[in-house]
Amino acid sequence: MTSSLPTSAEEKDIVDGLITFLNEAWTPFHAVQAAASRLRDAGFKELREGDAWGLQAGGKYYFTRNMTTLIAFAVGNKFQTCQHRGQEGSGFTIIGAHTDSPCPKLKPVSKLTKSGYLSLSVVGYGGGLWHTWFDRDLSLAGRVLVRDPEGSISARLVRIERPIVRIPNLAIHLQSDEERRGFAPNLQTHFPPVLASEIKAQLEATTPETGAQNVEEKSKQATSAVKAEKEQWPPMSQQHHPLLLKMLAEALGEGVAAESILDFELQLCDTQPSVVGGALREFVHSGRLDNLASSYQALTALIHSSQAAGTLNFETNVRLVALFDHEEVGSVSAQGAASSLLPDILRRIMATYPSGLVRSASEDDMARILHRSFIVSADMAHALHPNYESKHDPGLAPRMHGGLVLKHNVNQRYATNAVSAHIFRELGRRVARVPYQEFAVKADSRCGSTIGPLVAGLTGVRTVDVGSPQWAMHSVRETMATSDVLYGYKHFRAVFEHYPSVANDSWDAMCH
Repeated sequence: MTSSLPTSAEEKDIVDGLITFLNEAWTPFHAVQAAASRLRDAGFKELREGDAWGLQAGGKYYFTRNMTTLIAFAVGNKFQTCQHRGQEGSGFTIIGAHTDSPCPKLKPVSKLTKSGYLSLSVVGYGGGLWHTWFDRDLSLAGRVLVRDPEGSISARLVRIERPIVRIPNLAIHLQSDEERRGFAPNLQTHFPPVLASEIKAQLEATTPETGAQNVEEKSKQATSAVKAEKEQWPPMSQQHHPLLLKMLAEALGEGVAAESILDFELQLCDTQPSVVGGALREFVHSGRLDNLASSYQALTALIHSSQAAGTLNFETNVRLVALFDHEEVGSVSAQGAASSLLPDILRRIMATYPSGLVRSASEDDMARILHRSFIVSADMAHALHPNYESKHDPGLAPRMHGGLVLKHNVNQRYATNAVSAHIFRELGRRVARVPYQEFAVKADSRCGSTIGPLVAGLTGVRTVDVGSPQWAMHSVRETMATSDVLYGYKHFRAVFEHYPSVANDSWDAMCH
């Protein structure tokens, strides 16, 4: 049997944790649910935006918005909202990432029947490599609105574990020469996944063993359906296949009838589990590495840095992780990074800490604290591909196992500047003792962007753009190196634990 690369126990633990997280986090809803569960286990207290807050020194908190965005933070015992001359300054140490990834999502009316098959009408979310979704074992997951027998409405998360839909390729013998040379599927006509054959669905609906089990159940369903139709028109069964609604109800568990489903937000998901692979077990193969890998690294760094004994006792800053939704489509939403969410939460922390404070922080205090703050925008980077070496600038080509990538762009597609890059390098070199590398696109290539320029512009806080290197970004199946999972986590932990001291060494450069 082939032996694996020497792997530390620390690397194995962090990689195993990422694999578990990825296999739970099929959608942004599930990613936030998985993140919140880990925060609760680590002693973080859930806050609600609609409640009054009373924050305490050394307190650890989190809240969610829309079930797809999460903010978590730990307050240092030395954090001071009111700044005084001669006193060591406080600030916010922030790492931001995002929970969404490109995928096909169901349309508001998904019911589609073609050539004797039940299909689903979908639309591409974000800029996916859509050809990679063909011939995959796919399923559905997301959020469902359900009305219970008493009439109240709740949002429930659902994922159907087994493969239930497929987007089949066209056989080579049925393609023209031009189609064989370049596979360019039409997302409207070629992309609808097949759910079932029409004849099989009809037979299934009338089979006693799989339909309503008895007269009493039929009666309950009929009563529920009549009530639902009175309250909602057109009924969901006219907008979506009854078979789909039935499967969702079964996945949601006992007590949920198909007729009680009011609406949903569902996406296609690859059922193949995330795994460690490669001949030497050095790669993570998974969907959604962009950007759940960064989210996991940041979240775990916050949890571990806040768990260490005494780590918050002398901390002057608030350590904060922001996991936003909708980065892949521009971030302009109530829960996206282009919203007022981040600046609002920074001001709210200032206004509600510490609980019972006589004098609240002034605008001058806020400005001084933001000046001492730091944002790391964490989003995955493009690793050098051995089969496409010409796609990278030879001197700025990130490599697997090379550590976090500092991203540079003079046209402000990334927020990195000389000062923010220097501070981040120092945290990796002097503190975490991990490698890091540099990236800029070729001069003749267009450049993607991140939440970095958005949050920097909204807050005025110094920002650096970084990310772990990966292959096949936006594919249904992506790849990164196991060692880079650890390097990213250690670098982010160093940011939380040592940014104030490293920043003080560069204070003259930061003051202008």
